[in-house]
Amino acid sequence: MFTAAVLTLSDKGSRGEREDLSGKILAEMLASISGKVETYAILPDDRKLIEDQLIYYADRIGVDVIATTGGTGVGPRDVTPDATRAVIDKEIPGMGEAMRLAGLQKTPFAMISRAVVGCRGKTLIINLPGRQMIWPAGIIDRPYRSLPLNY
Repeated sequence: MFTAAVLTLSDKGSRGEREDLSGKILAEMLASISGKVETYAILPDDRKLIEDQLIYYADRIGVDVIATTGGTGVGPRDVTPDATRAVIDKEIPGMGEAMRLAGLQKTPFAMISRAVVGCRGKTLIINLPGRQMIWPAGIIDRPYRSLPLNY
């Protein structure tokens, strides 16, 4: 069993103008592989707010995995990868590349994802696009199980 946090980044979702389907699906995916979702939030696409929330989940709550959804594209408000890079200790570029490669089997839009995967201390942070159609099968299971985070 591992602990997790789900963070949805969406201006409309944070204002209640759009239902957060991707965050709910992500929480279900984590639970299906023995993840215990400790906390879940929806924030607007604001870099400082995202950075602060990632730090809080990793340093204060101490979850094993933070899975974000949304804000990974190239739009002017898509800042999730930038916020993630600002708070991680080490980036794991191969995981982001593998996610994009697997996502390309489902849709050509996967190639414009700027999703980042990295570690802050012992917490794995995984950025996922807000559109589940881009998520490859095993998107959470494979990265988490491939890291020795209990060092």
